[in-house]
Amino acid sequence: MIILGRILLLWRARLGWLLAGLIVALASLAVGLGLMAASGLVFAGGVVLVAPWLSGLGVARVALRYVERLVTHGAMFRALADLRVWFFRGLARGGAGGLGLRQAGDVLARLVGDVEALDGLYLRVLLPLALALILLPALVVVIGAGNILLSLIIGVLFLTAVVILPWCAARSCLAAGRNLAAAAGALRIAALDALTGRREVRAFGAEGRMLALVQGREEGLLTAQRALARRTAWASAGAFLCAQAALLALLLAAHLSAVIVIPVVLLTLAAFEAVSGLPRAGALAGHAAAAAQRVLEAAEVPPPVPDPAQPGTMPKGFALRFASVQFSWQADRLPVFSGLSLDVAEGARVALLGPSGVGKSTLAALAMKLAAPQLGHITLGGVDLATLPADAVRSRIAWLSQATHLFDASIRDNLLLARPGADDPALWAALEAARIAELIRTLPDGLETWVGEGGARFSGGQGRRLALARALLSQAPVLILDEPCAGLDAETEREFFLTLNDAVSGRTLILIAHRLSGVERLDRIFRLSAGHAVAAAG
Repeated sequence: MIILGRILLLWRARLGWLLAGLIVALASLAVGLGLMAASGLVFAGGVVLVAPWLSGLGVARVALRYVERLVTHGAMFRALADLRVWFFRGLARGGAGGLGLRQAGDVLARLVGDVEALDGLYLRVLLPLALALILLPALVVVIGAGNILLSLIIGVLFLTAVVILPWCAARSCLAAGRNLAAAAGALRIAALDALTGRREVRAFGAEGRMLALVQGREEGLLTAQRALARRTAWASAGAFLCAQAALLALLLAAHLSAVIVIPVVLLTLAAFEAVSGLPRAGALAGHAAAAAQRVLEAAEVPPPVPDPAQPGTMPKGFALRFASVQFSWQADRLPVFSGLSLDVAEGARVALLGPSGVGKSTLAALAMKLAAPQLGHITLGGVDLATLPADAVRSRIAWLSQATHLFDASIRDNLLLARPGADDPALWAALEAARIAELIRTLPDGLETWVGEGGARFSGGQGRRLALARALLSQAPVLILDEPCAGLDAETEREFFLTLNDAVSGRTLILIAHRLSGVERLDRIFRLSAGHAVAAAG
């Protein structure tokens, strides 16, 4: 369970809330036990004056339970929010540029399902366990005042119910939890694939096959859930038997008077009832440990190119140079580049042409420090990229790819992704440069217009102009366009490049394309072939 300890360390910023929840829960438990004991004394007839206290204890119990729910759930919501932010940052750092986890369904399963599985770690595991460990000595002392042997028997039964059975359940459910997490992820992957590829599925008449695949994954999930439920049921049954055995031991203690027996029985029943969920919590802990493992695996993927321990001097210029670069994505594959040399001067407009698979996008990834060459050097302003932090490189190089994403948010939010502190005049200037400001002004909500999922509110050409405006807003002196007009018709492509000719004035432009439309203003054209860049025009 060491893996769960690492999750708790991530929650240390919420320690105050978590401790407050424990204190309120302890107060609620104490009032509840006091209510049961007082009721027992009234029933036994041993104390008459205690009856007026019952209404006060009842009101206090209800109020404290309400406050307990507010505080403990508030603490958990904040802790899970912190965990999701940490997870997303780790995922973005380790999977920059599309590297790392490639299945959206698996990422979704880890971000949603696995993180939600950790919801019960505090509310159903840690909090009840802490209360049980505090309650155990108190229960033993109270019962031990009348019968030491009886207190030891009940103490052992209580310890079995709150520690031993939950521990065994957690250990036995660890493998079942892994299977459940994997099955949930597999179902999400299959469902997401079927939804995103629904046009192709229908075009090839594969609805039945995709449905069968999803149903098969669903059956796998149900099987994993049943296996976990069986183990949980056995643990809960064991805890129930412990509670009944404790009750039987108390009833057999015939030498105790009714005045003592009734309050002690009610107190014991209340104590076991308060921790009755711990065996089930142990099973949940096994599932949570498996979920935590998946969350940490995804979030702690190392970045593709680690930052240097001692950053070098920041470049003053922005000339980009590739010197004898050799690179391969995998050691057992042929190199993409073998001695690539390329110079892009400040303010130059360069086109890189070539068929798919020749390395055009790889060159962009190397320039953005999403990958590092095995041999050779890449410099920006005369400074080796290997000596610069990735953030410093990406603040100087903007990348507009063919798969540039528009978020389901407002136009303003989509633009501010490039420069969070930009004011409205800067936003409108970027939109003007991308020649889409006039359209935005005609919209009733202007910059607050909702873009829609994937930019669905706009046409392909309009969405590409919004993406260009975002890239221009970044103020990066180097702009790399990787097939920016993929999927657009010829006229829309031509209009986009006419806009681009004026929009990037003063910046370095590297255009990556299969072919040229004929309207681009370029200084140099290179063709990538056999791992080298060959000048095609001056």
